[in-house]
Amino acid sequence: MTLEATLLTFFSSFPKELAVILIATLPVAELRLSIPMAILEFGFDPFNAFYLSVIGNMLPVIPLLLFLEPVSNFLRRWHIWDVFFTWLFTRTHHRHSADFEKYGSLGLAIFVGIPLPATGAWTGCAAAFVFGFKFKNAFLAILAGVLMAGIIVTALTVAGIKILL
Repeated sequence: MTLEATLLTFFSSFPKELAVILIATLPVAELRLSIPMAILEFGFDPFNAFYLSVIGNMLPVIPLLLFLEPVSNFLRRWHIWDVFFTWLFTRTHHRHSADFEKYGSLGLAIFVGIPLPATGAWTGCAAAFVFGFKFKNAFLAILAGVLMAGIIVTALTVAGIKILL
């Protein structure tokens, strides 16, 4: 069963608007899946699909930005987690620090805004945490990226419908 079919089955008893918002909150789906599902499966117009999906995609951002550091600090009390977070920070800084230092918030927005696997609001929150972005800068960059990704996904979905029909 595909992810889309699984989500459709799970959310079938929910009001359609709530289903779209909740699908957009999921790290495996975000608005990259909620917008096409809203338009193609639930019959939403593109604007409502975009609007509800952006809201849903942004819902986890504030808790993630506020709690990733405290949770990380709490988990570091155990050796295995300390080793993991040390590895994660070292690896990430080694591979990507020049890009984030050069582009800052704009780089974070572009990273979140490119609708590909392993990009999006959830990963953007993790990157903001690892690179020490201030809450306001991270939130605004992630919001800009989510809006950009939403526009791209909505446009591609509408274009795909027009090509196929």
